[in-house]
Amino acid sequence: QVQLVESGGGLVQAGGSLRLSCAASGRTFNIIGWFRQAPGKEREFVAAKNWSGGVTYYADSVKGRFTISRDSAQNTVNLRMNSLKPEDTAVYYCAAARLLPDRVGVKDSYDYWGQGTQVTVSS
Repeated sequence: QVQLVESGGGLVQAGGSLRLSCAASGRTFNIIGWFRQAPGKEREFVAAKNWSGGVTYYADSVKGRFTISRDSAQNTVNLRMNSLKPEDTAVYYCAAARLLPDRVGVKDSYDYWGQGTQVTVSS
């Protein structure tokens, strides 16, 4: 059974940085990533990577500002968020699944979800 546990959310001023971490257990997935959901909005794709390689995927809204990476020693996937904007405010969820690349950005394709961590960016 896959378990995902997020950490690292918090409050930051616009222009600041945060790092989210997702501790993953179980190995029935090949893709792991991050989604976010702001109040009153649909959950949207943020970034993902394949667990065993270097391929990464990003939403256009975060390209150049966010970086997803894996820490093999800690068995975690991290999301480094720079140049944060108020519109990045949301609950961020870690998610994992066994997927083909064309499904990476589709939330309904993911089987496993963490509990979420709040990120608030003040203006």
